[in-house]
Amino acid sequence: MFNKEFFKVGIVIFVFIADRVSKNLILNFPEYNFHWIIPGVVSINFIHNSGVAFGLLKGYNLFFIFFNTLLLGFLLLIRKKFSDFLSSLAIHFIIGGALGNIFDRIKYGYVIDFIDLKYFPAIFNIADFSITCGAVLLVYLSIKEAREVKCSQ
Repeated sequence: MFNKEFFKVGIVIFVFIADRVSKNLILNFPEYNFHWIIPGVVSINFIHNSGVAFGLLKGYNLFFIFFNTLLLGFLLLIRKKFSDFLSSLAIHFIIGGALGNIFDRIKYGYVIDFIDLKYFPAIFNIADFSITCGAVLLVYLSIKEAREVKCSQ
């Protein structure tokens, strides 16, 4: 029998572990910094990000630990309201990513970023990717639902 709650927790754990493993590889193998994964497209470029997306608001790590922990608590409280599979998947991807970045902020005082897309203005990590995918999916599902409601009226 498929246990939905176990699956949701599994998503969070999977994202967190994938994020930790990738960041530990970056920390333990610095010789791969500035190494092209796909030449001209994706490279490893390890940076310490004490700010938020695009390196904005650097130096406010304690504030971000506090704010992100509050946000994580809020997401944990409302996660059961996302009852359909895709929205539940999305919120749990966001939770897993948030845990990964909060862990970094507490342990290191910054977030470890290392995925550098040549034509993207920021360097990011697996947690950021997971948060972004979850957020984009939630926006898409909200727009889809709004259109369905509008069409049924």
